[in-house]
Amino acid sequence: MIKLAEKYGDKPVEEYPMLFQRILQNTIRDYYRRQKIRTFWTVLFSSLHPQHEVEDFDPLDTLQDKDNKSQPAQPENALEQSQLLALIEEALIDLPARQREAFLLRYWEDLDTAETAKAMGCSEGSVKTHCSRATHALATKLKEKGVNLQ
Repeated sequence: MIKLAEKYGDKPVEEYPMLFQRILQNTIRDYYRRQKIRTFWTVLFSSLHPQHEVEDFDPLDTLQDKDNKSQPAQPENALEQSQLLALIEEALIDLPARQREAFLLRYWEDLDTAETAKAMGCSEGSVKTHCSRATHALATKLKEKGVNLQ
């Protein structure tokens, strides 16, 4: 009744029964939808609790992100990544200036095509061409050095 009075007080009195019925139906549906979601999450999180009770247990501590990026990198992974970056930097030096510029702006500075085109003073099509040629040239150079990125 409160929703009806607040939202539809200016409507004709003949419409009140129909409006009240619709408000009541929607309120009941919303209630059951919320209950269904609450029950789902409660069951999901309760399955994360250990069998024996731990005082300071946080279920989110048991979840891991993709590739465990929140954890520090393992030493061998960090070394491998730094060696790969060094190889890429060496290969970048051999690229023509415009290809190198387009590649660095797009993929290292994370600019979109329009922003890169504006920064380079050329069309978006040129940026796409330069980036494509740069990535193919880099892939070829890295394959020559035994690196296969996929």
